[in-house]
Amino acid sequence: MVQVFGKANTLEGYTHTVSAGGAMLIISEPLPEGTLVIIENPKAQSKVEARVVRPPQMSHDGSLVPVEFTSPAPNFWGIFFPPSIN
Repeated sequence: MVQVFGKANTLEGYTHTVSAGGAMLIISEPLPEGTLVIIENPKAQSKVEARVVRPPQMSHDGSLVPVEFTSPAPNFWGIFFPPSIN
């Protein structure tokens, strides 16, 4: 579930991909770059604040909306992400 700051309604959606720092969400409507949202992980019963980082792309499933967490939340998805080696 995605809640947009300043709007009363929530948007139902799901993840396309996830990372330690954010996700690619699939929701019914496009959100402009810079929009602040609250993402809810119903399995973990937790919420995190995120920001839309690029304009969304439309797909046959809905809007692909890329978001990054506004503060670190590496355990939000309940998945272990190994550190990147550069």
